[in-house]
Amino acid sequence: MAYWLMKTEPSAYSLDDLEREGVTHWEGVRNYQARNFMRDDMKVGDAVLVYHSNINPAGIVGLGRIVREAYPDHFAWNRESKYFDERSTPAKPLWFMVDVAFVARFSKMVTLQQIKEDPALVGIMVAKRGSRLSIQPMEEAHFRYISKLGGLSE
Repeated sequence: MAYWLMKTEPSAYSLDDLEREGVTHWEGVRNYQARNFMRDDMKVGDAVLVYHSNINPAGIVGLGRIVREAYPDHFAWNRESKYFDERSTPAKPLWFMVDVAFVARFSKMVTLQQIKEDPALVGIMVAKRGSRLSIQPMEEAHFRYISKLGGLSE
């Protein structure tokens, strides 16, 4: 099993939305490195930390799980979609998405500031200057530690 951090803006799609829907397709990723993580590395059963970005404070609010491996992001083919990309076609898809299921809500947000200040989280990608990837791999130890900080036990 691998561990991931997936960013979302709560005004667009929040942990509340994921909890209400149960499962969602994680569409609209338009960064090649993040796309490659989804397409090449994410597997069913992988664990996800859900990170709310573009809010103050930003931070990790809960857990999800990958329930369907990468498949073409069909929103790229829809001219009406904000994720449309004329370079992507059904015959030669450029963008991919995975399905994520809700697992748990943290009792307290683990803020980006906490992450940056905690010596146990040195090296975590989300705390690195300039790190804006919406999908990031995580070390298991960091994942478990953050889950505990958020109020979840093993």
